[in-house]
Amino acid sequence: MFKGKLFLSTAFVLSWAFSEATCLAQQPANPALEPRIYLGGDILTMRGTTPEYVESLVVKDGKILFAGTLAESARLAGANSKRIDLKGKTLLPGFIDTHGHFVYFGKNLVDANLFDCADIAELVSRMKKQAERTPEGAWIVGFGYQARTLKESRAPTSEELDQISADRPVMIVDSSGHLGAANGQAFQAAGITADTPDPTGGSFDRKTDGKSLLGPMEETALNAVRSKRPALTGELAARAITGAAEVWASYGQTTAMEAGLGLGNDDIGIVLNAIDKKLLPIDLYIAAKDSSLDDTLAAAYSVASHYNPNSDGIVEKLRTARPDLDRRYVNRVRMGGVKFWLDGSLDTAWFTQPYTQNPPGKTGAFSGYRQIPDEVLDAVFDKYWASDLQIHMHMNGDAAADQALSAIAKAVKKHGMRDHRPVFVHAALVRVDQIEKIKTYGAVPSFLTAGIPTAGDAVVRLWGQERAAIALASRTFLRNGLPFTFSHDAPVTPVPSILALVDAGVNRISASGQVVGPEETIPPYHALRAVTAMAAYQLKEEASKGTLEAGKLADLVILDKNPLKVESTTIKDIVVLETIKEAKTVFTRAASN
Repeated sequence: MFKGKLFLSTAFVLSWAFSEATCLAQQPANPALEPRIYLGGDILTMRGTTPEYVESLVVKDGKILFAGTLAESARLAGANSKRIDLKGKTLLPGFIDTHGHFVYFGKNLVDANLFDCADIAELVSRMKKQAERTPEGAWIVGFGYQARTLKESRAPTSEELDQISADRPVMIVDSSGHLGAANGQAFQAAGITADTPDPTGGSFDRKTDGKSLLGPMEETALNAVRSKRPALTGELAARAITGAAEVWASYGQTTAMEAGLGLGNDDIGIVLNAIDKKLLPIDLYIAAKDSSLDDTLAAAYSVASHYNPNSDGIVEKLRTARPDLDRRYVNRVRMGGVKFWLDGSLDTAWFTQPYTQNPPGKTGAFSGYRQIPDEVLDAVFDKYWASDLQIHMHMNGDAAADQALSAIAKAVKKHGMRDHRPVFVHAALVRVDQIEKIKTYGAVPSFLTAGIPTAGDAVVRLWGQERAAIALASRTFLRNGLPFTFSHDAPVTPVPSILALVDAGVNRISASGQVVGPEETIPPYHALRAVTAMAAYQLKEEASKGTLEAGKLADLVILDKNPLKVESTTIKDIVVLETIKEAKTVFTRAASN
């Protein structure tokens, strides 16, 4: 839903983070520190449905000891405590990423930046520069273009990508991550020929003969090529993780998510390298990617065997002590779920009713299409409904939501209700009758509000005013007392800015200035809960994260302004001054005043 770009490219973000901020990614974990008392600013606990402030916060041994009066803080912390004056700044629980592609983002940092390309010529020019810095044997890859905003209103062909290199694989992926294009060498390396049929849930564009590969590809067809990219190893693998961590921490996030491990065939190796070398300064929740049942099981079992402390053969040395004793994490990595794509993005969402205006290249009564058969999803729910492995489902259209709810109903009928908390990723369009079922089954939607500013106008045009008005139904869920979260889906949105998506959920203002679905705007406090308290609930980590309460992790973020006390349209401009993971500063930036 609303997949587009924000105002900063990932390349710019990294240079900005390095030049104006300090990320302390590889300091020793959990150093021994004296108790600290935070005071002198707005300390917002995020506990409860109305704003609650406390005078002070005590942190000791990586955890919150107390949140309340300064007098009681001083008594509990003792004479050796250190006082930290916030100087009027705002302290909140650390932000939690409920749907991002952390590993994928990190890998993109070593690829060409194709955001804001004006035309195919500019795209080719940027990719030629990427070719010059790409080692021999590696694919030449770029990310971030949008076909509909290029002058030609289309993706490049294989022949055009051959201008970059005719004898090396070249692949580009658009900003949604759902569409792309490849040259002949990339298709050859992936074993894709003119005789290769379109996979379920995707397609290869064909030339006028109806058979020869044109270059562009969609959804699972793109995955078939993307999965054959040679693995990032060694220093490149480390750079992918540390680069992403620096960016995530710079936006106040103490927990990141990789919502689709396996989009690349080197993903598991990259994360294992991070575990073994203790590269992560923040927590990383992983959901294994699926494009078919076999892929899901292979990814889930492979990751679980490495990351799940209860699996046979886990290497004890990879464990590090955590203040909350959450043994699901191994060196800051937790295998938490499995991810399915039930439909596509803005142009390929699966609806029960046709698009109001067809996306480019689509004819007739186009309603998008499903990604996977019912029996595949049914089998996964049958297998995992009663387990601790959460099922995450990408869905934009209401037909995709119907498919998910049907699979859950079958699992409940067979196994009974469980506290599974299936995640409805994006849940861009859910009907009133579906919301009732979501409530019954305890599902949690993760709304991609970050896309409203850039793709909201396209949603109105393609989906129509009626559907756009009820999309990302935050107010409806809030009114019904149901949990929901906000997500950025980076690198689908080029930067993982939590405050930008909070701003978008509060205001819902598109690039043209129209408010998309004014009845679904929500107050800033509840938008903040969507990235703190409710986000922790979605991940089943509410016992240790999400609010400032005694016994929880000292995962904190310090902001230069209070999001509840500024003009709501400026929330996105608030600056993260410091990010603290289990009492250790992992990111800091000097205050501007």
